[in-house]
Amino acid sequence: MDVTARVAEVVKRSGVANGLAVVFTTHTTTGLFLNEHEGGLEDDFERVLAGLVPPAAGYRHDRVDDNAASHIQSALLGTSLALPVTDGELDLGVWQSVFLAERDGPRRRTLVVKVMGDPR
Repeated sequence: MDVTARVAEVVKRSGVANGLAVVFTTHTTTGLFLNEHEGGLEDDFERVLAGLVPPAAGYRHDRVDDNAASHIQSALLGTSLALPVTDGELDLGVWQSVFLAERDGPRRRTLVVKVMGDPR
């Protein structure tokens, strides 16, 4: 899920001119990453993650929740990003978008965005 606009809105409202925005997911079965927002590439990410960590591959955690693959895939992606803020805006590359990778849902999810730096 592309969450770039949501993160950018928090940055704009923060009053920070130059600094960092830290984006954090509070869930153990979601991950965060930067990449291009293009449908084929998004499908490729899904295919590669499922290939690296296939579901129902005999994981011990599956006896508890049946979602071990989701936890492991999320751990590979990571749970936070530190993004530069310049002139009150996210300072991303032309093709970069912020993605929340839902690995065990869909579910209602929460992102924490903290913006710190020099005020405007």
